[in-house]
Amino acid sequence: MDQYIGRLLDNRYEILEVIGTGGMAVVYKALCHRLNRLVAIKILKDEFAGDEEFRRRFHAEGEAVAMLSHPNIVQVYDVSSSDNANYIVMELIDGISLKQYMEMKGVLNWKETLHFAMQIAKGLEHAHSRGIVHRDIKPHNIMVLKNGSVKVMDFGIARVMNKSNTLTKEALGSVHYISPEQAKGGYTDNRSDIYSLGVVMYEMMTGRPPYDGESAVAVAIQHINGGAPAPSTLNPNIPGGMEQIIMKSMALDVRDRYASATEMLHDMEEFRKNPAILFENHTMMDDATRILPRTGEEVRNTGRIPQRVSSDSMRLRTSTNTGTVRRTTGVVPVTADRENEARRRAAQSQAAQQQRRKEQERSRRKEEHSRVATTAIVICSAVAVFAILMFLVALFNGALLGQEKNLVDVPYLEGRYYDAEMFSTEFSDFNIRLKPRQYSEAYREDQIIEQTPAGGSQVQKGTDIWLTISMGPEPPVKLMDNLVGVDAEQAKATLEERYTVYIRQETHQTLLAGQVIRTDPAEGAELTDGQTVYLFVSIGPEVIMAKMPDVIGMDHERAMESLRQAGFENIRDEEVESARPKGEVTYQSISKFTETEITTEVVIHYSAGPAPTEETGETGESEATEETAEPTPVTLSVTFKVPKRDTEYNLELRRQDNGVSAANVQVPAESESITVPLQGYGMVIFEMYINGEYSGEMQVGFPNG
Repeated sequence: MDQYIGRLLDNRYEILEVIGTGGMAVVYKALCHRLNRLVAIKILKDEFAGDEEFRRRFHAEGEAVAMLSHPNIVQVYDVSSSDNANYIVMELIDGISLKQYMEMKGVLNWKETLHFAMQIAKGLEHAHSRGIVHRDIKPHNIMVLKNGSVKVMDFGIARVMNKSNTLTKEALGSVHYISPEQAKGGYTDNRSDIYSLGVVMYEMMTGRPPYDGESAVAVAIQHINGGAPAPSTLNPNIPGGMEQIIMKSMALDVRDRYASATEMLHDMEEFRKNPAILFENHTMMDDATRILPRTGEEVRNTGRIPQRVSSDSMRLRTSTNTGTVRRTTGVVPVTADRENEARRRAAQSQAAQQQRRKEQERSRRKEEHSRVATTAIVICSAVAVFAILMFLVALFNGALLGQEKNLVDVPYLEGRYYDAEMFSTEFSDFNIRLKPRQYSEAYREDQIIEQTPAGGSQVQKGTDIWLTISMGPEPPVKLMDNLVGVDAEQAKATLEERYTVYIRQETHQTLLAGQVIRTDPAEGAELTDGQTVYLFVSIGPEVIMAKMPDVIGMDHERAMESLRQAGFENIRDEEVESARPKGEVTYQSISKFTETEITTEVVIHYSAGPAPTEETGETGESEATEETAEPTPVTLSVTFKVPKRDTEYNLELRRQDNGVSAANVQVPAESESITVPLQGYGMVIFEMYINGEYSGEMQVGFPNG
């Protein structure tokens, strides 16, 4: 059994079960007893927890990430250590990783890829704006929720995890997505995350990462060298604009990538509005990397990896300690030295002879090609004549007449409203295929803008008909309103006509339950039709529970202090007449040891003390009256209703004025009333306790004794 299952960390987090295991840590489901909610806890494995420097950086990074708050980032609640367990407390996500989702779905279409990628980029944008770089973006660290939204996990932890730059088998899961500068152990910044996001998009669109190998080192070297195949060579259905975004994100030189997640999001948004867009000054060939041709160069072999250059600048980068590069152009500088002059002339003569031999060889090959071409022409002519004869025979035999019967007229579809179910039945002779939708001022939403082949032409049954569907006129720019403090239902009703609205709930100390705390996008941001909008709604202040102390019989001041120390501040104390000593607490409104919200009002009664003896005088002289004798208690058999229960239970009656037990009986199962002998005089209030828990009170009037 796992050593942490059933343990209570920091007297707060109860470990319930293992929900995931990684190379550095194990993730558990746990219950937070303080806030009564389920959380995820990531506990470092013992081999890493023993490194003091590792622990220090782990805690520093975790505390920084805990300050992030974004709907596309898994919230970190706490970073701590307890009983040699170093752990991070996180939001518990009900979903699966993007890696699992991709394994189930295979190759994703561009719409789904863009939907996920934009959310990941928004999470990165938020983290980068606060100086935090992820350094380990990969499908395994991205969670897909049931509502289709995604959350990025393990922000900032990668810096701690990658303390060693050694690439081992344990690194194989991440090395497919690391940037070239990470693979070389160089400086990393937010553009490293952008590279990794590009790799994730590449895998979503093609079903495989751009580089693979038998070892982590082999994959890392491919990232350093670059030259990944364009995604469209693996999936021809990738739109050009999407491919440009992916390849620019994966540029080998950091200066050729997007400068920020915001810039990348801008291109994504432009592509989302117009999937047919191609970005200017941004081609896939420019974004790829190439090996500089070695024509005319002699490279001294040093056993090192060849240097790569960007195709934009085609600069050859060499290191002084990795060998030299010598360029030979066939021209040797002329000097005054005669020997050098003779050598130059001899070289020219030799070059001329080689040129003549090449000319003779080309002439011979040309003659051979001519003979081959003549032979091919004769053969092709014979085949053509034979084919014509066969065609005529087939025509007269009616072989082609059957094919003509299979020809059907293409319907005129432009301007019609597209209905998938209707088209599948009405036009069953064709395969209806859809191109990306487009905005149109001339056509309403769902009208067909264009078709290929054109209406009226004749084609074979089963031919593909490609349709372009209108999204209607492009909407004007709409800005997000200030909805803070607005009722959530009212805000949702206002937005959901044009946008997809999701509600997220949070505690808030001042806003009432049901009021909007904030929105994403924030106030003033541009909105487009169909965009996802998140409303963060208050569920009221954070609920904190505490056990109610037993203050009956305590002195008034001591009871007030005991309640405050337990966390209760909403206290109402009332002085009442009682035979108990002055200041002694005779009543509390909430039973002792009951788990109670600390904001609940607590009422206590404390004694004003016994009434003083009066002195009277009829003649002006002070004459002490005889002390009034206390009335004699009277015993009554009192019948009253009790709660009906399936099993027998204990019922105790206590006098409210002094807390003394007046009766203690067993109530049979299914009983609805009971008769108990009680003793007293005047009006007495009795408190009822069932199995030790406060259940209510009743008043009994006794005749004066």
